[in-house]
Amino acid sequence: MPELPEVETVRLGLVGAVLDRSIAEVSVLHPRPVRRHAGGADDFASTLVGRRFTTPRRRGKYLWLPFADGDALMAHLGMSGQFRLDAPDQPLPPQCRVVIGFTDNGPELRFADQRMFGGLWLSPGGAELPPEIAHIAGDLLDPDLDWERVVADVRRRSSGIKRVLLNQTVISGIGNIYADEALWRACLHYDTPANRLSRATTVSLLEHARDVMTEALAVGGTSFDRLYVNVNGSSGYFSRTLDAYGREDLPCARCGRPIVREAFMNRSSYRCPSCQRRPRGLS
Repeated sequence: MPELPEVETVRLGLVGAVLDRSIAEVSVLHPRPVRRHAGGADDFASTLVGRRFTTPRRRGKYLWLPFADGDALMAHLGMSGQFRLDAPDQPLPPQCRVVIGFTDNGPELRFADQRMFGGLWLSPGGAELPPEIAHIAGDLLDPDLDWERVVADVRRRSSGIKRVLLNQTVISGIGNIYADEALWRACLHYDTPANRLSRATTVSLLEHARDVMTEALAVGGTSFDRLYVNVNGSSGYFSRTLDAYGREDLPCARCGRPIVREAFMNRSSYRCPSCQRRPRGLS
Protein backbone atom coordinates (compact mmCIF):
# COMPACT_ATOMS: atom_id res chain seq x y z
CA MET A 1 0.00 0.00 0.00
CA PRO A 2 1.36 3.47 -0.82
CA GLU A 3 2.73 5.21 2.26
CA LEU A 4 3.28 8.89 2.97
CA PRO A 5 6.07 9.53 0.41
CA GLU A 6 4.11 7.86 -2.39
CA VAL A 7 0.85 9.66 -1.58
CA GLU A 8 2.65 13.00 -1.22
CA THR A 9 4.34 12.42 -4.58
CA VAL A 10 0.92 11.91 -6.15
CA ARG A 11 -0.46 14.99 -4.38
CA LEU A 12 2.37 17.17 -5.67
CA GLY A 13 1.75 15.86 -9.17
CA LEU A 14 -1.92 16.74 -8.90
CA VAL A 15 -1.36 20.30 -7.67
CA GLY A 16 -0.23 21.57 -11.05
CA ALA A 17 -2.67 19.35 -12.91
CA VAL A 18 -6.08 20.15 -11.36
CA LEU A 19 -5.75 23.47 -9.50
CA ASP A 20 -8.51 25.91 -10.59
CA ARG A 21 -9.84 23.53 -13.25
CA SER A 22 -13.58 22.89 -13.51
CA ILE A 23 -15.15 19.50 -14.18
CA ALA A 24 -17.10 19.08 -17.43
CA GLU A 25 -17.96 15.38 -17.25
CA VAL A 26 -17.32 12.24 -15.24
CA SER A 27 -17.42 8.65 -16.48
CA VAL A 28 -17.55 5.79 -13.96
CA LEU A 29 -16.31 2.72 -15.81
CA HIS A 30 -16.65 0.38 -12.80
CA PRO A 31 -18.87 1.01 -9.76
CA ARG A 32 -16.64 -0.56 -7.12
CA PRO A 33 -14.15 2.32 -6.75
CA VAL A 34 -17.03 4.71 -5.93
CA ARG A 35 -18.78 2.28 -3.58
CA ARG A 36 -18.33 4.65 -0.62
CA HIS A 37 -20.32 7.38 -2.35
CA ALA A 38 -23.79 7.13 -0.83
CA GLY A 39 -25.69 7.95 -4.00
CA GLY A 40 -24.03 5.37 -6.21
CA ALA A 41 -22.06 5.67 -9.43
CA ASP A 42 -24.52 7.81 -11.42
CA ASP A 43 -24.95 10.29 -8.58
CA PHE A 44 -21.19 10.43 -8.06
CA ALA A 45 -20.69 11.39 -11.69
CA SER A 46 -23.45 13.98 -11.85
CA THR A 47 -22.67 15.66 -8.53
CA LEU A 48 -19.07 16.43 -9.53
CA VAL A 49 -19.91 18.21 -12.79
CA GLY A 50 -19.40 21.97 -12.61
CA ARG A 51 -17.21 21.92 -9.51
CA ARG A 52 -13.80 23.62 -9.44
CA PHE A 53 -10.76 22.10 -7.75
CA THR A 54 -8.52 23.99 -5.35
CA THR A 55 -5.16 22.77 -3.96
CA PRO A 56 -5.02 18.98 -3.32
CA ARG A 57 -4.27 18.06 0.29
CA ARG A 58 -3.12 15.04 2.29
CA ARG A 59 -3.07 13.61 5.80
CA GLY A 60 -0.95 10.51 6.25
CA LYS A 61 -1.90 8.07 3.49
CA TYR A 62 -5.19 9.83 2.68
CA LEU A 63 -5.53 12.30 -0.15
CA TRP A 64 -8.34 14.70 -0.89
CA LEU A 65 -9.02 17.19 -3.65
CA PRO A 66 -10.94 20.17 -2.24
CA PHE A 67 -13.54 21.99 -4.27
CA ALA A 68 -14.02 25.76 -4.21
CA ASP A 69 -17.55 25.25 -2.81
CA GLY A 70 -16.23 23.65 0.41
CA ASP A 71 -16.80 19.98 -0.43
CA ALA A 72 -14.00 17.59 -1.42
CA LEU A 73 -13.25 14.56 -3.53
CA MET A 74 -11.80 11.97 -1.17
CA ALA A 75 -9.28 9.50 -2.54
CA HIS A 76 -7.76 6.40 -0.98
CA LEU A 77 -5.25 4.61 -3.18
CA GLY A 78 -5.55 1.27 -1.40
CA MET A 79 -3.11 -1.33 -2.72
CA SER A 80 -2.98 -0.27 -6.36
CA GLY A 81 -4.90 2.97 -6.94
CA GLN A 82 -3.32 5.44 -9.37
CA PHE A 83 -4.13 8.89 -10.68
CA ARG A 84 -3.02 9.54 -14.24
CA LEU A 85 -3.08 12.73 -16.32
CA ASP A 86 -3.55 12.00 -20.02
CA ALA A 87 -4.79 13.87 -23.07
CA PRO A 88 -8.43 12.98 -23.91
CA ASP A 89 -7.37 11.28 -27.13
CA GLN A 90 -4.82 9.01 -25.45
CA PRO A 91 -5.75 5.37 -24.69
CA LEU A 92 -7.03 4.71 -21.18
CA PRO A 93 -4.48 3.19 -18.79
CA PRO A 94 -4.99 -0.46 -17.82
CA GLN A 95 -7.73 -1.01 -15.21
CA CYS A 96 -9.00 2.56 -15.57
CA ARG A 97 -12.13 2.93 -13.40
CA VAL A 98 -13.06 6.64 -13.38
CA VAL A 99 -12.40 9.43 -15.91
CA ILE A 100 -12.81 13.13 -15.10
CA GLY A 101 -12.88 15.56 -18.02
CA PHE A 102 -12.45 19.32 -17.71
CA THR A 103 -14.05 22.37 -19.31
CA ASP A 104 -10.69 23.50 -20.73
CA ASN A 105 -10.46 20.27 -22.81
CA GLY A 106 -6.99 19.69 -21.34
CA PRO A 107 -5.59 16.47 -19.85
CA GLU A 108 -8.14 14.24 -18.17
CA LEU A 109 -7.79 12.98 -14.60
CA ARG A 110 -8.03 9.20 -14.70
CA PHE A 111 -8.26 6.85 -11.71
CA ALA A 112 -6.99 3.31 -12.30
CA ASP A 113 -7.07 0.54 -9.71
CA GLN A 114 -6.15 -3.03 -10.51
CA ARG A 115 -7.17 -4.58 -7.18
CA MET A 116 -9.93 -2.05 -6.44
CA PHE A 117 -9.25 -1.77 -2.70
CA GLY A 118 -9.02 2.01 -3.09
CA GLY A 119 -11.78 4.41 -3.95
CA LEU A 120 -13.21 7.88 -4.55
CA TRP A 121 -16.17 9.57 -2.89
CA LEU A 122 -17.59 13.02 -2.25
CA SER A 123 -17.03 14.40 1.25
CA PRO A 124 -19.60 17.15 1.96
CA GLY A 125 -17.92 20.05 3.76
CA GLY A 126 -14.59 18.21 3.61
CA ALA A 127 -12.42 20.81 1.88
CA GLU A 128 -10.46 21.77 5.00
CA LEU A 129 -10.46 18.32 6.65
CA PRO A 130 -12.86 15.54 5.64
CA PRO A 131 -14.71 14.24 8.71
CA GLU A 132 -14.04 10.66 7.55
CA ILE A 133 -10.35 11.07 8.43
CA ALA A 134 -10.57 13.46 11.39
CA HIS A 135 -9.38 10.60 13.64
CA ILE A 136 -6.17 10.17 11.63
CA ALA A 137 -3.16 11.67 13.39
CA GLY A 138 -0.78 14.19 11.88
CA ASP A 139 2.40 12.98 10.22
CA LEU A 140 6.12 13.52 10.68
CA LEU A 141 6.38 15.87 7.70
CA ASP A 142 3.69 18.18 9.10
CA PRO A 143 5.41 21.41 10.27
CA ASP A 144 2.66 21.89 12.86
CA LEU A 145 3.04 18.43 14.39
CA ASP A 146 3.21 18.44 18.19
CA TRP A 147 6.29 16.25 18.64
CA GLU A 148 6.06 16.24 22.44
CA ARG A 149 2.53 14.87 22.28
CA VAL A 150 3.54 12.18 19.78
CA VAL A 151 6.60 11.13 21.81
CA ALA A 152 4.49 10.91 24.98
CA ASP A 153 1.77 8.95 23.18
CA VAL A 154 4.29 6.45 21.80
CA ARG A 155 6.01 5.93 25.15
CA ARG A 156 2.81 5.22 27.09
CA ARG A 157 1.94 2.21 24.92
CA SER A 158 2.92 -1.35 25.79
CA SER A 159 2.64 -2.73 22.26
CA GLY A 160 5.71 -3.52 20.19
CA ILE A 161 7.17 -0.38 18.68
CA LYS A 162 6.45 -1.35 15.08
CA ARG A 163 2.76 -1.84 15.87
CA VAL A 164 2.77 1.65 17.37
CA LEU A 165 4.46 3.14 14.29
CA LEU A 166 1.79 1.55 12.09
CA ASN A 167 -1.06 2.89 14.27
CA GLN A 168 -2.44 5.76 12.18
CA THR A 169 -4.12 7.34 15.21
CA VAL A 170 -0.73 7.81 16.87
CA ILE A 171 1.28 9.00 13.88
CA SER A 172 0.09 8.74 10.30
CA GLY A 173 1.73 7.92 7.01
CA ILE A 174 4.14 5.19 8.15
CA GLY A 175 3.59 1.73 6.69
CA ASN A 176 5.56 -1.49 6.57
CA ILE A 177 8.39 -0.23 4.37
CA TYR A 178 9.32 2.91 6.25
CA ALA A 179 8.74 1.36 9.68
CA ASP A 180 11.33 -1.34 8.86
CA GLU A 181 13.74 1.26 7.51
CA ALA A 182 13.41 3.54 10.54
CA LEU A 183 13.82 0.62 12.97
CA TRP A 184 16.95 -0.52 11.10
CA ARG A 185 18.45 2.96 11.33
CA ALA A 186 17.61 3.12 15.04
CA CYS A 187 18.96 -0.43 15.70
CA LEU A 188 15.67 -1.45 17.31
CA HIS A 189 13.82 -4.77 17.15
CA TYR A 190 10.23 -4.37 15.98
CA ASP A 191 8.80 -6.13 19.06
CA THR A 192 10.50 -3.85 21.60
CA PRO A 193 7.68 -2.57 23.84
CA ALA A 194 7.23 1.12 23.14
CA ASN A 195 7.01 1.92 26.86
CA ARG A 196 10.54 0.53 27.36
CA LEU A 197 12.03 3.19 25.12
CA SER A 198 13.64 6.27 26.63
CA ARG A 199 12.51 9.66 25.48
CA ALA A 200 15.80 10.16 23.62
CA THR A 201 15.47 6.82 21.82
CA THR A 202 11.87 7.55 20.87
CA VAL A 203 12.78 10.97 19.49
CA SER A 204 15.68 9.46 17.55
CA LEU A 205 13.45 6.76 16.05
CA LEU A 206 10.84 9.28 14.93
CA GLU A 207 13.57 11.46 13.44
CA HIS A 208 14.84 8.43 11.51
CA ALA A 209 11.31 7.79 10.25
CA ARG A 210 10.97 11.41 9.18
CA ASP A 211 14.36 11.37 7.47
CA VAL A 212 13.80 8.14 5.57
CA MET A 213 10.42 9.35 4.29
CA THR A 214 11.93 12.70 3.29
CA GLU A 215 14.65 10.88 1.34
CA ALA A 216 12.06 8.65 -0.31
CA LEU A 217 9.92 11.63 -1.26
CA ALA A 218 12.92 13.24 -2.96
CA VAL A 219 13.10 10.34 -5.44
CA GLY A 220 9.37 9.81 -5.94
CA GLY A 221 8.77 7.15 -3.29
CA THR A 222 9.22 3.40 -3.49
CA SER A 223 8.04 1.33 -6.46
CA PHE A 224 8.46 -2.45 -6.50
CA ASP A 225 6.08 -2.90 -9.43
CA ARG A 226 3.74 -0.89 -11.64
CA LEU A 227 1.01 -0.78 -8.99
CA TYR A 228 2.41 2.53 -7.74
CA VAL A 229 3.35 5.28 -10.19
CA ASN A 230 3.20 9.07 -10.24
CA VAL A 231 0.53 10.94 -12.23
CA ASN A 232 2.83 10.94 -15.26
CA GLY A 233 3.33 7.17 -15.06
CA SER A 234 6.87 7.33 -13.63
CA SER A 235 8.07 5.04 -10.85
CA GLY A 236 9.76 5.97 -7.57
CA TYR A 237 13.38 4.94 -7.05
CA PHE A 238 13.84 4.67 -3.29
CA SER A 239 13.79 0.86 -3.51
CA ARG A 240 17.39 1.12 -4.75
CA THR A 241 18.57 2.48 -1.40
CA LEU A 242 16.53 0.43 1.08
CA ASP A 243 18.61 -1.00 3.93
CA ALA A 244 16.16 -3.53 5.41
CA TYR A 245 12.81 -3.90 3.68
CA GLY A 246 12.80 -6.55 0.97
CA ARG A 247 16.47 -7.44 1.51
CA GLU A 248 16.10 -10.97 2.89
CA ASP A 249 19.45 -12.85 2.81
CA LEU A 250 21.33 -9.77 1.61
CA PRO A 251 24.13 -8.39 3.82
CA CYS A 252 23.34 -5.72 6.37
CA ALA A 253 24.97 -2.45 5.30
CA ARG A 254 26.29 -1.98 8.86
CA CYS A 255 27.59 -5.37 9.95
CA GLY A 256 27.38 -7.64 6.91
CA ARG A 257 25.15 -10.29 8.49
CA PRO A 258 22.23 -11.36 6.25
CA ILE A 259 18.91 -9.56 6.73
CA VAL A 260 16.12 -11.86 7.89
CA ARG A 261 12.41 -11.80 7.07
CA GLU A 262 9.92 -12.71 9.80
CA ALA A 263 6.13 -12.96 9.91
CA PHE A 264 4.48 -9.89 11.38
CA MET A 265 0.77 -8.98 11.49
CA ASN A 266 -0.12 -11.00 8.37
CA ARG A 267 2.78 -9.44 6.50
CA SER A 268 6.59 -9.49 6.76
CA SER A 269 9.12 -7.62 8.83
CA TYR A 270 12.79 -7.30 7.86
CA ARG A 271 15.65 -6.77 10.29
CA CYS A 272 19.31 -7.43 10.93
CA PRO A 273 19.65 -10.18 13.58
CA SER A 274 22.86 -8.58 14.89
CA CYS A 275 22.02 -4.88 14.84
CA GLN A 276 18.38 -5.32 15.88
CA ARG A 277 18.44 -7.97 18.58
CA ARG A 278 15.28 -9.20 20.24
CA PRO A 279 14.88 -7.54 23.66
CA ARG A 280 15.47 -9.63 26.74
CA GLY A 281 12.37 -11.14 28.24
CA LEU A 282 10.53 -11.50 24.91
CA SER A 283 9.91 -14.96 23.48
